[in-house]
Amino acid sequence: MVALARRTVVTGMGVLSPVGSDPASFWQALLAGQSGIRHLTVIDSSRLPVQIAAELPDFDAKKFLDKKHQRSLRLMARTVQLGVAAAQRMLDDAAYKPGVFDPFRFGIEFGAGMIATELTDLSRAAKSSMNCQPGMVSMTQWGEVGLKEIPPLWMLKYLPNMPACHVSIIHDAQGPNNSITESDVAGLLAAGEAYRILQRNLADFMLVGGCESKMNPLSLVRHTLFQPLSRHNSEPARALRPFDAARDGTVLGEGATVLGFESLDSAQKRGVNIYGEIVGFAGGCDVKREGKTLARVIRRALQDAQITPDQVDHVNAHAQGSVDHDPWEARAIADVFGTSVPVVSYKPMFGHQGAGSGLMELAVSLLALQHGQLPGTLNCDSLDSACPIQVHTGDPRPVSKPYALKLGYTELGQCAALVVRRWE
Repeated sequence: MVALARRTVVTGMGVLSPVGSDPASFWQALLAGQSGIRHLTVIDSSRLPVQIAAELPDFDAKKFLDKKHQRSLRLMARTVQLGVAAAQRMLDDAAYKPGVFDPFRFGIEFGAGMIATELTDLSRAAKSSMNCQPGMVSMTQWGEVGLKEIPPLWMLKYLPNMPACHVSIIHDAQGPNNSITESDVAGLLAAGEAYRILQRNLADFMLVGGCESKMNPLSLVRHTLFQPLSRHNSEPARALRPFDAARDGTVLGEGATVLGFESLDSAQKRGVNIYGEIVGFAGGCDVKREGKTLARVIRRALQDAQITPDQVDHVNAHAQGSVDHDPWEARAIADVFGTSVPVVSYKPMFGHQGAGSGLMELAVSLLALQHGQLPGTLNCDSLDSACPIQVHTGDPRPVSKPYALKLGYTELGQCAALVVRRWE
């Protein structure tokens, strides 16, 4: 067996968020308690029961790519464009230049979810197949006429492995390459896999990303119908209320975060900035969503990091403002930490981005450890008695311990825990 001895550090950060699209502005918005949740502008939402979201303002992918690669943008859905743009931001931040790494030792792990099609790509096909009863599609007409109206490369625009594919092509990354598609926990699972790859000396640098945009008419309508979303349309910035007794659902968002995971020896040879160190990871599936398995996952991650609960400065929770799910996550945290460790949630600032959430929230913990301040959780004004934890709210507090734990889970119970250490 190969010994798991190599250390993994974070040497680059690319963030595209509703409250800031570089580490400096992102951090200042977090310290100020700024929320990016506003009334929707991407569509006319007046006929929807949910009219708020965390949109990414003024995003133009052309600003992030040279002319040679801009031609590929027409083959990328917005989610893919976000991932490609954040990857470029991260590589710039990591002082990457072509030839710095052996291409075969430069790998990619991306977390992504289901990407909804743009209406313009299927509207002609759908309309040409609806010449029967009102609102009904004729499968015969669909096969004979509709399919011919679909753009030939339509599928390649929306596959969830496209962020990893495009990034690897643009930057000639020929090392390990994978796409993780476990929805809300995809980014953290991608981080865990990249961490193991570096430990096993199968790469020197891993580009680790998570991206998703739900700002699409199909996504917005689908989530409104099938996901518990907050109806606090009159107060967008106060709508998402993690662990609060008055919470009524989550708020959709969009964004991308890409982190550069690098072996410590490579980072030291390059003399680059280090945001923090990845020291522990574990995953599992809490099928019954009671918190028992999630608690075991937390313990395994701490064991992997070779630390005890009292060494953790804070727990960065998934906490999406769900009436049903916030309590079982809180019970799992309390099972391990009791009420001795502060718990934070940052979805009230940049919304629930699905596959993009985990790494963006991890970036907050990395910045908090680096700067020595932990931003507070917004909108948890009255802690639900079903959530037996200590939630840090209000002004930023000093970071007093060297470790942070990031949690994530899906609606079906898949979960992950990642431990990071302050770099000194």
